[in-house]
Amino acid sequence: MNKKWELYEHNEKNVKDVALKYNISEILATVLLNRNIVKSDEDIKTFLEPTRYDFHDPYIMPDMQKAVDRIMKAIKNKEKVIIYGDYDVDGITSTMVLKSFLDENGLETGYKIPNRLHEGYGLNKNAIKEIADQGYKLIITVDCGISGTEEIKYAYELGMEVIVTDHHEPLDTIPDAVAVIDCKREDNTYPFKSLAGCGVVFKLIQALSQVMGLDEKEYLKYLDIICIGTISDIVPLIDENRVIAKLGLKLASQTRNYGLACLLKICGFSDVSSNSISFGIAPRINACGRMGHEEEALKLFLSKDLEEAKNITIKLNEFNRKRQEIEKIIFDEAIEQIEKNNLDKKSIIVIGHENWHHGVIGIVASKITDLYYKPCILVCFEDGMAKGSGRSIPGFDLHNALCECSELLEKYGGHEMAVGVNLKMENFEKFRDKMESIASKCHTEDLVSIIKIEKELNLSEITISDIESLKLLEPFGEENRIPLFLFKNLKIDSIRTLSEGKHLKLTLKDDRNIVQAIGFNIGNLVNEYRLGDKVDVVGCLEINEFNGKRTIQINIKDIRKSI
Repeated sequence: MNKKWELYEHNEKNVKDVALKYNISEILATVLLNRNIVKSDEDIKTFLEPTRYDFHDPYIMPDMQKAVDRIMKAIKNKEKVIIYGDYDVDGITSTMVLKSFLDENGLETGYKIPNRLHEGYGLNKNAIKEIADQGYKLIITVDCGISGTEEIKYAYELGMEVIVTDHHEPLDTIPDAVAVIDCKREDNTYPFKSLAGCGVVFKLIQALSQVMGLDEKEYLKYLDIICIGTISDIVPLIDENRVIAKLGLKLASQTRNYGLACLLKICGFSDVSSNSISFGIAPRINACGRMGHEEEALKLFLSKDLEEAKNITIKLNEFNRKRQEIEKIIFDEAIEQIEKNNLDKKSIIVIGHENWHHGVIGIVASKITDLYYKPCILVCFEDGMAKGSGRSIPGFDLHNALCECSELLEKYGGHEMAVGVNLKMENFEKFRDKMESIASKCHTEDLVSIIKIEKELNLSEITISDIESLKLLEPFGEENRIPLFLFKNLKIDSIRTLSEGKHLKLTLKDDRNIVQAIGFNIGNLVNEYRLGDKVDVVGCLEINEFNGKRTIQINIKDIRKSI
């Protein structure tokens, strides 16, 4: 897959001025300027070293006062209250934090996590009826509810009230609830609109703590769990999300939560970072929901018993292992279909198969999209229906495309980059053909992956201290990607593969310097290059520590022969 390299433009004087003013390295100043972070002294201070004083006033959020008043009434009257969450990491952490906070402050709560395989995302009337039958009087949604207009109306008909806390896009009509806290509302005046669902819950417990007269630590102590949900939900790690992530990671490294501590240990990462959460913690929590065991992850975080937490962690690890096995089978079958029928030449890849696991096909769709750089929809054929998930690429709005096919669909939802879809099998071929027609008009074959490069560097320009300075930018995530740099005309001094051909290991040099480089998952390129070839590489800078010696290493993200 061809990738387009795009370099930021620089003003070297500005770079030197910022580096001097804030006493930082020029390479760090370059990145801060590229990302437009250096607007004021306060901006750069908050970005590099955020503190608990950098959170916005929670009462600016729409309906926050209404929600707080209603919850305080429930505490006073000892009402029966249930928290309705979601089966992903954001939903699980949101449920855990709100339940724990309320339980500790005079309001014992129940919880409901819908089953991904049988109930799907969000509120549903069967669950609401069960909740009403159990005598609950108030439902508080977390990470869902903004689109549950009919379900919330039904809850009121059954004698219950609802508070919605969500971060998703609202429909044309806001649900008629006691309070709807969602910064995506049109009437929102809150200064940051991109909190995860657990971030909204954090603001709610912050507001409740203030009205209860609690010490700050009573809500700040949950930042280790809140940061897990925030980083996992792939929201922009800027503004308040960055404060949550930065402070939360520090707390997570010394967490008192048995479940999180056990998860961190079993993942095997040497440090607690956005990387260990994204590739260690999140997959194991999500595996519970994907495999139909959504409550296990919540029980893990709620556990007050170390042995119980260890046992549940082993279960999560096993769920994740099974998820990986199923994922590989589906991926191999999908690739076979694509290659056999030349579907990679299509504008969009739409395929289906019997017995594909509903909870896993979304991950496979994402991998296929990454592999071919084309939009992809995978569906499972079952009982006359085709149910599945889709992923897209920048430049093609997959949700809008589904809207154009709405007459063929039973149900669909999502956003520009990710969707869920449900249709009758008899309409599958028509759906596939119409999606191809829509995608071909958008010329998806002309869309290419763009790699944003901070700066072109020479090997002689970088030092260990420069690389260490870039750590101030962590944690990395959406809208704060790990910085990538370009190195040109490096000669290949050695080249081999690691891990049975999976990874590429090189030694590169210029006239005076030599550097180690590694390219993960690009071992297939080993036969395209020879000793002595001149190459240009784009990668991030790392410090490799071995036998007490620290050396510079380039983690290659793309490579091509020099012109």
